[in-house]
Amino acid sequence: MDQAQATWIRDPLSILAEGAERGIVVRGGRIVELVPRGREPATANTSIFAAGAHVVLPGLINTHHHFYQTLTRSLPAALDRELFPWLQALYPVWARLTPESLHLGATVAMSELLLSGCTTTTDHHYVFPAGLEDAVDIEVAAAGRLGIRVLLTRGSMNLSQKDGGLPPDVVVQDEDTILDDCERVVAKHHQRGEDAMVQIALAPCSPFSVTTSLMRATAALADRLDVRLHTHLAETEDENKFCEQMYRCRPLDYLEQCGWLNARTWLAHGIFFNPDEMKRLGRARTAISHCACSNQVLASGCCPVCEMEEAGVPIGLGVDGSASNDESNLMQEVRAAFLLQRARYGVGRVSHKDALRWATKGSAACIGRPELGEIAVGQAADLALFKLDELRFSGHGDPLAALVLCGAHRADRVMVGGNWVVVDGAIPGLDVADLIRRHSAAARTMHAG
Repeated sequence: MDQAQATWIRDPLSILAEGAERGIVVRGGRIVELVPRGREPATANTSIFAAGAHVVLPGLINTHHHFYQTLTRSLPAALDRELFPWLQALYPVWARLTPESLHLGATVAMSELLLSGCTTTTDHHYVFPAGLEDAVDIEVAAAGRLGIRVLLTRGSMNLSQKDGGLPPDVVVQDEDTILDDCERVVAKHHQRGEDAMVQIALAPCSPFSVTTSLMRATAALADRLDVRLHTHLAETEDENKFCEQMYRCRPLDYLEQCGWLNARTWLAHGIFFNPDEMKRLGRARTAISHCACSNQVLASGCCPVCEMEEAGVPIGLGVDGSASNDESNLMQEVRAAFLLQRARYGVGRVSHKDALRWATKGSAACIGRPELGEIAVGQAADLALFKLDELRFSGHGDPLAALVLCGAHRADRVMVGGNWVVVDGAIPGLDVADLIRRHSAAARTMHAG
């Protein structure tokens, strides 16, 4: 799309915005006008995209993922296991990652996300076997080819089995190596400002895979470099017990002791916080990525989303790794979160609009990008357009509700920064059949050892 040319996305079937019944005008990567019912655009010389068959959403935002795990979906050795034994089964397989397999795994993950209406994604990469030192650089290149916005986290593990942690020795690094590379990737790739396509955050994997020294040093480095912080926390009761045994405190207390309890931080899962801890999170504006599918597959528990929001905690959605979901479809994650939280809280407290809000404005708050996640003047022109022409939608009433309740899973059009990156349900220039062939071959090689 010519960025100087304004485009009117005209007369959508439905749109997740007030006062935009006749659509929106985008120009230069921004939303410049909402067109209310009965009006024409005030913006002159607009081209037209007829959206009469489309439901228009802000681009969905994925706040937690592990791209490389697309290579170990439904792996037999890891089936029917809870988190800790699940990790122990998978770490030896993940230790076989290569630059080529990571490139394929990341491309599959981001392609699946784009096709599900996701315009911005995070990734938490923390496995660095020998030869994979440039993992973040590999992911940046893959994202650039696809045109998706990314917040890639330079993850880390330095507490191996011999030190009382879970990971094997071959996938951990020493603290100096980790911190040096964190500084390198931020300097090389992190973009600032509202048009940023690539940002970097720092992300020790979890309290049971990194040392206290690394947690504290990472928080100090993130403050100095002015980037965000991310980790897993309060995902299982086993983690609570681990922290109490090793650090003589609960996970949130440990996080605060390490300098992490602040608005720079967003956490994956957040299932096992007590009411006082939720209030502390809210006061600190520390955000939570709710991963409904992963939490159900691993039987970890259910994030208390409504209590969290009442305490002032920002809530976003994450698909989590494709070995615990086992997909990278954010629209399906919206439905899963809606159903899980509706079952927990009842029809009076959770609606389909709540689930859509978590995946848009809520997720934007998680990653510190307020210019994303909302259809409003001045916001980024990141949009997901869905058709309701599949059998699953036949007979629908409310189009927005139908997306969630009837199980939308594939966007027809996706725009990032004013550019169409999905057209007619496909990513232009991507040979999907070839990608599946090469990705599947790489997965089989990893599984075989």
